[in-house]
Amino acid sequence: MRSLLLVLLLASTGAHAAAPERLFDDFSQADVVALFSHGWTARSKAGHPGVEGASWKAAGLSLVDDPAQKGNRLLRLSGRTDGTGAGTEQAQICHQRKYLEGTYAARIRFNDQPFSGIDGDPVIQTFYAVAPLRHDYDPQFSELDWEYLANGGWGSEKTRLYGISWQTVRIDPWDAHNQQHEEFGSLNGWHTLQMQVGEGKVRWFLDGRELARHGGRNYPVVPLAISFNLWFSPGGLLARSEEPRRWQQEVDWVFHARNALLSPAEVDAAVQDYRRRGVSREDTVPASGLESRCDF
Repeated sequence: MRSLLLVLLLASTGAHAAAPERLFDDFSQADVVALFSHGWTARSKAGHPGVEGASWKAAGLSLVDDPAQKGNRLLRLSGRTDGTGAGTEQAQICHQRKYLEGTYAARIRFNDQPFSGIDGDPVIQTFYAVAPLRHDYDPQFSELDWEYLANGGWGSEKTRLYGISWQTVRIDPWDAHNQQHEEFGSLNGWHTLQMQVGEGKVRWFLDGRELARHGGRNYPVVPLAISFNLWFSPGGLLARSEEPRRWQQEVDWVFHARNALLSPAEVDAAVQDYRRRGVSREDTVPASGLESRCDF
């Protein structure tokens, strides 16, 4: 009788453990139409970031078989340029705007050389989470940004990975308020990127190794949309070429655990558990009620 009363008491007080709220997508959908039915949106709106006059094309998104793992699928982002704005196409994909504190992670393949054409353009390959910038120095703007610069850019030719926590920004003329970490050297190939957001800190991990901690005014304050994009830094494109240069970035999976700070080992275990159980997608993160856009 006492055991029964204890069970009833726990149930009535909500003392049982709540189910974790998570996003997981291993991009195993048959095509991008199916991908879009699972909360993803392709960018088509022109504008920042990238080359002036460039376009953002949904055609730059595709789902392909993984040549290294039978049965596995990858999200591929493709961009191209001939050195002109009109001849530059960039790619971006965004999930719903409903993520804030918790753990973000993705396994990404960066490329140091173009898929075709001459090398040297300052291409940016990314994984990030962002809120809309409504106006210059918007106090409600937040962004957490991994950016890989295979051919350098922004005044330096060095190959490097940026981890950036943004407070706010003015686009033109440029005035950024953020904290950043630069990891120098080639990251050509597959890597796992992770961000822990909680307790007033953003912790940045590359392949299980902590690189930096940010916080203070640069801690995110509003729900964000998880995004990936591939674009070209303005001001440094090579001269016009008869053969456009084509670049690719690939994503194996993306993961978010809402309000839970998971270690890199715990993230890896969670992903392996999904795959062991044959679960290719899960989205139990509640909607925020905010507009979800894909234009920044």
